[in-house]
Amino acid sequence: MNNFQLNDSELLSQYKNGNEEAFKVLVERHSQRIYTTIYLIVKDQYTAEDLMQETFIKAIRTIKSGSYNEEGKFLPWILRIAHNLAIDHFRKAKRYPTIVTEDGSIVFNNMDFAESSHEEHQIKRDTHAKLRSLISELPHAQKQVLIMRHYMKMSFKEIAEATDVSINTALGRMRYALINLRKKMETSDEAYDSNFYRE
Repeated sequence: MNNFQLNDSELLSQYKNGNEEAFKVLVERHSQRIYTTIYLIVKDQYTAEDLMQETFIKAIRTIKSGSYNEEGKFLPWILRIAHNLAIDHFRKAKRYPTIVTEDGSIVFNNMDFAESSHEEHQIKRDTHAKLRSLISELPHAQKQVLIMRHYMKMSFKEIAEATDVSINTALGRMRYALINLRKKMETSDEAYDSNFYRE
């Protein structure tokens, strides 16, 4: 049986046993999904390509060190690595993704100005900074599922697999994330539009 007919778990076993070609198959099989996951966060082709390479390098180091122990869950595992690297890059760049609520409304990121005056740009920067601050205050699990769902466009089934929880738990975390974010916005000093948070 050639490498292309093996599943991820079998390819990993082959790679651990010295078959370098087996990892190349994994790269070819999943690189587009990993690249898309990163690109949706960083919105830059060259940065996404660099972070994808970094993702594979980190995966190789983990596997070769003997620390990888998620047999059969290679894709969710490497997507978590890609997601974390992209988010780390995003934080360093002091940016944050647009957040879309369950009804399709965009949270505090839909300020399209007819003119581009310095004052308007400052308002927009301040607004984005406020949103970043409020999101950063959410519990880690809620923040994670919110980003995966609305920015990485992952299904709740994919989120559940990537975070090792049930679909119902992922749904619950998303709901609480939106509720908590809405409450924080309501009590903040910034302008608030309840239509952003319709359930």
